[in-house]
Amino acid sequence: AVVSTQSGHYGRDTNYILSLCKMAATEEVPVNKNKKYRKEKPWDTDDIDHWKVEEFKPGDMKSNLLEESSFATLFPKYREKYLQQVWPNVVGCLKEHGIHALLDLIEGSMTVKTTRKTWDPYMIIKARDMIKLLARSVPFEQAKRVLQDEFTSDVIKIANATRNKERFVKRRQRLVGPNGNTLKALELLTECYIKVQGSTVAALGPYKGIKQVRNIVMDTMNNIHPIYNIKILMTKRELMKDPTLKFESWDRFLPQFKKKNVQTKKPKVQKTKKKYTPFPPPQQPSKIDLQLESGEYFLKEGEKKQKKQDEKTQLQQQKELKKRKEKEQVFIAPAEEDLTIPAVTSATGVDIDALKNKLKKKNIKIVPKPAQSNSEETPDPLSGERKPKKKKLSKNIDVDSEIQNNVVPSVDHVPETNCSVKKAKKKKKSLQSISSEQLLVTPQTDANDDVCLKKLKKKRKKPDVLESDAVVEEQPLKKKKVPTATLR
Repeated sequence: AVVSTQSGHYGRDTNYILSLCKMAATEEVPVNKNKKYRKEKPWDTDDIDHWKVEEFKPGDMKSNLLEESSFATLFPKYREKYLQQVWPNVVGCLKEHGIHALLDLIEGSMTVKTTRKTWDPYMIIKARDMIKLLARSVPFEQAKRVLQDEFTSDVIKIANATRNKERFVKRRQRLVGPNGNTLKALELLTECYIKVQGSTVAALGPYKGIKQVRNIVMDTMNNIHPIYNIKILMTKRELMKDPTLKFESWDRFLPQFKKKNVQTKKPKVQKTKKKYTPFPPPQQPSKIDLQLESGEYFLKEGEKKQKKQDEKTQLQQQKELKKRKEKEQVFIAPAEEDLTIPAVTSATGVDIDALKNKLKKKNIKIVPKPAQSNSEETPDPLSGERKPKKKKLSKNIDVDSEIQNNVVPSVDHVPETNCSVKKAKKKKKSLQSISSEQLLVTPQTDANDDVCLKKLKKKRKKPDVLESDAVVEEQPLKKKKVPTATLR
């Protein structure tokens, strides 16, 4: 700076220049007005937790309370039975803090009061919160935790969030989730106990968690799904574990959700074009014209009012009849089903007539089972009695010895002369069913064997074909006396 020596104000200019030089040398930083008088505190270190609430012990309050303070709250009818069971525990829990509790079942109210033994002045507020939680269906084991200094409670009203009742129920159920899974996730992340009851949500836990619960509940009732807030809380929980991110912003890590208002497309209604006509449509009758036609125009005001009143009463009567019929339909018994059991004719529990008709349509015939040829006894399927089985004829018997003993020749020794193979098989089957004791025949020559077999076939009766499905046992053939021929 150049200072002119000719000027008479030399000393004044030098002082000004010296002050400017001092300001430039120091280069002081401008201080915020709010922190102008704030000084450093050497005793305030990072180890101190400023949010910690110190425990209030008996003896800290030097004098007793001068006046009595009391709080009362109402409870619903369905909580009366539970409160009666739990009330002795509530009285004992509050008595430790010098607070008196009353339960009035006539008015349906709970009251808490301070006494001369109260040693904590804020405990009456905690007792008020406890009876509020009990009235909102919170169990006593959880509600008594609010008496601790680290915990607080909040009753969030959600009834006025939406006007539509169906929408309100859906959003409230969304907060609970399937099988209560969403509510459990919120309880784990916020470290709070949450109870959804009616038109309120009761929360109990630390101060920070209660604030998070309130925000999530209000967002859910404003149509923001709780899963988004759950994701944000989970990411914050992981970021808290990293000490390097303590003084950084977490916005870049948190998920950003955008609203998507998806509009449903309505089906387009195709309008049919009317035919063009140069003539305008006919003029519609006015209100006075309609009154003239019906004759209402000439009625007096009192008669008009009476007519309108009669029409209203008729509509009311019709609606009442409809409602009455709807209410009476609940008491009408439904038509009962026919539970009669169909008649069963056979002993085995089978409807034979129905089976006959069924088999006739299909043209099926049921043949009886062939008789067994063992000598052992077999049980009768219908009667249960045992009958002797028929003996097999021995194959190694000579024809001459059989003739001498007046016995029919065995099946293997039937001569096949003048007979085909098929006929011989049929002869064997017919001879198997006939025992040697039933018939005694003496064949004279080999030529007469065929004649003898034909006679045996005629004497034996063929079994009839059954039309029913039930198994019927063959009746044994009756013994017939045959005159024995003299041996030559």
